[in-house]
Amino acid sequence: MKNIVLLCVLAAVLGGGLCAGQEAPTPAAAARHYLIAPDDLLEVYIVDVPELSRTYRVEPDGSLKFPFLKTPVAAAGMTLEEFAAAVAGGLKESGAVSRAQVSASLKETRFSAVAVTGAVNKPQVYAVRGTARLLDVLAEAGGLSDAAGPVVQITRGEAAKRAAPGEPSSLRLKVSELLSSSVQRHNVTIYPGDTVTVPLAEVIYVVGAVNRPGGFALSATRPSVSVLQALALAEDVKATAKKERALIIRRGAENTGREEIALNLGKILQGKSPDPVLEPNDILFVPESGGKKALLRSAEAAVQMATGIVIWRR
Repeated sequence: MKNIVLLCVLAAVLGGGLCAGQEAPTPAAAARHYLIAPDDLLEVYIVDVPELSRTYRVEPDGSLKFPFLKTPVAAAGMTLEEFAAAVAGGLKESGAVSRAQVSASLKETRFSAVAVTGAVNKPQVYAVRGTARLLDVLAEAGGLSDAAGPVVQITRGEAAKRAAPGEPSSLRLKVSELLSSSVQRHNVTIYPGDTVTVPLAEVIYVVGAVNRPGGFALSATRPSVSVLQALALAEDVKATAKKERALIIRRGAENTGREEIALNLGKILQGKSPDPVLEPNDILFVPESGGKKALLRSAEAAVQMATGIVIWRR
């Protein structure tokens, strides 16, 4: 059964719908996992104590002042059950109610949304009651778009910082690990106030004497490409290519200047030289046979060719 549910979620993340018979979490289940946030309005009921049974507002700093309690309750980040237990314990400690039976429910919240941005099919802000898993949030956003890159970024909000104070405030997860692994730690918990971002795929460029010049997007299934793989994407070199004078044009450190790496494609194709891996935004330039004067301008020509060129996403 667990495997069926996992496949349903993966199908939704990749752009499909929910599986037949798949049920959304019940309101009761959502309430059990809801984490109280600043400015929440809580409905508190204490058996046989009507004078204390009413609504209470959580302060902006996350605390809640409750009658007869010696100190405010640090409500933000607690579940409703934890909050009710804290109130019951405080009332007993103060001597106000010896055996308090306390229940709490959420009446109003201003902090129950997760923003999903970037390369998803329906980027927007989604309501979240309690917590959710990353795959569920991505499925709610319609799955990854064709332009999605190989990572997902998560920026934690205040609720996450209170619920899990020792965890980092931001995460970068590989999409390939998220979709292929059964390990639950990759499918992390998303809290109200978090932001989930799927950056656009980075691109490498192949220009010059090739049959299909253009930019080729990296993705979760293609996080990197070598020179030979890039040539395959560009449908091989033309007969007029000057293979021994190819270049990789690479952006310099901290985006200053550029680096030019000479390649002999003939030797690489014959297995006599290593097949280097291209970095994002690299330009692989294969010049046409021509005079020395044209070759001296090859790097400038390659950069100009890569400007405004078509981006192939598949």
